[in-house]
Amino acid sequence: MIFVFYLFGALLIFLSFRSLRGGIDYLNYFKKELAKPVPHFAPVVAVIAPCKGLDAGLKENLTALLEQDYPNYEVLFIVDDKEDSAVGVLEEVSREAAKYAKKTKLIVAPKATESGQKVENLREAVLHISEGAEIIAFVDSDVRTAKDWLFNLVAPLEDATIGATTGYRWFISEKPTFASELRSAWNASIASAFGPNTKENFCWGGSMAIRRDAFEELQIREKWRGTLSDDLTVTHAMLDANLSIHFVPGALTPSIGDCTLREMLEFTTRQMKVTRVYAPKLWLVSFLGSGLFCLVMTTALLITMAGPQNGIEIFIAIATLFTVSVLSISKSWVRLNAVRLVLTDHDEALRKQILPQLTLWVISPFIFLYNCVAAVVSRRLVWRGTEYELLSNTETRIIKPISHQ
Repeated sequence: MIFVFYLFGALLIFLSFRSLRGGIDYLNYFKKELAKPVPHFAPVVAVIAPCKGLDAGLKENLTALLEQDYPNYEVLFIVDDKEDSAVGVLEEVSREAAKYAKKTKLIVAPKATESGQKVENLREAVLHISEGAEIIAFVDSDVRTAKDWLFNLVAPLEDATIGATTGYRWFISEKPTFASELRSAWNASIASAFGPNTKENFCWGGSMAIRRDAFEELQIREKWRGTLSDDLTVTHAMLDANLSIHFVPGALTPSIGDCTLREMLEFTTRQMKVTRVYAPKLWLVSFLGSGLFCLVMTTALLITMAGPQNGIEIFIAIATLFTVSVLSISKSWVRLNAVRLVLTDHDEALRKQILPQLTLWVISPFIFLYNCVAAVVSRRLVWRGTEYELLSNTETRIIKPISHQ
C-alpha cells in the first residue's frame, strides 16, 4: 500500500506544479490584457440586471451600473414580483438615473413554471431591449462593477469570431469571518481557471456580454427554456457554434458581503450540483482532483504523526506535505496578485485576504470533495428561496413555489 501512496503523492506533486504554472500564466495573461489599448468599439448596449431580495450593498451595486464610463447604454432591472423587497431600491436608483443621463427600465417577469426564476427573468428581459442595442450585457445584483467594466467587457466583441465575453466574481468580506474567507478561497480556485484559451473558458452570467445578432441567431432565449444555469447554457451554445469565449480580466467584479458557514456550504454545493448536470466533465475533474488531494495529504499527515520505523516513509510523507504546500501557497500568492492588478479600488480589502488565501487553500479541496459527493447524492438545490430539482440540462422541476425575500 505504501507504494500506492508514493504513486499518488508523485501525481499530486506533479498536478500541484502544473497548477502553479497555470497561476503564473494567469498572472501573465492579466498583465498582457491590461496593457492592451482598449479599442474604440462602443455600440449601444442593453445591460440586464436580474434582482431578487436585498443583497448586501444592493443600492451601491446598482448605482455603479449607472456610473459606467460608456457613451450609450440602458439598464434593465428585472424582478419576478412587484412586491419584492428589492423594488424600492430599484425605483430609487431609477429615479437617480437622470442625474447620470442614463436610461433604465423596471420589468416584472412572470413566475417560473419550467425554468429557474433567474432564467425566466432573463427570458422576459430580452424582450424589452431597445431596438438599437447591438450588445447584451448581463450582470448580477450582488457584484459591484468598476467604472470601466462595461467598456472592457464590450470591447473584444468587435471581433466577430468572439461570441461572448466574460468576467468572474471575487468574494470580498465586509467583516472577514472564517466562513466568508473560506468561500473566497474556494471560489478563487475557479477564478483562475479562466485564461487565453477561448475554447476552454466558460461564461459566467454575473459579468457577461454577447453580440445581439449572435444571441438571436443561436436562439439563446429558446435554449434557456427549461434550464437553471443561464451561463453554462450560453457556454454550450457558443462552443457548438464554434464561437470563442473571451475572458476579460478588466471585467472581474468584486462581490462584497459576508456569509455563515451554512450559507458557504449551500453556495458551494449548489455550484457543484449545477456543474455536475451542465458540465459533467468539469465536475469529474473536480471530484478526482479534490479526492486525490484529500487522500494524499491526509495519508501523508497520518504517516508523519505515526512515525513509522522505516525512515524513508516518513521522509517521503513530510516531503510530500512540504512540496505540495509550497506549490499551493505560491499559486495562491500569484493568483491574488493577478486580481489586485484589476480590483485596485479594493486593494486594502485584498491585502487583508493575503493570510486567508495563503492558508485556507488546504481546506478548500475538502469542501470541493464534500460538494462533489453531495452532487451525486441529490440533484435538489435551493437558490434565492426556491427549491429546484435538476432533471437534466434542459429540464428543471420547481419543488417549492417562489418565496418573497
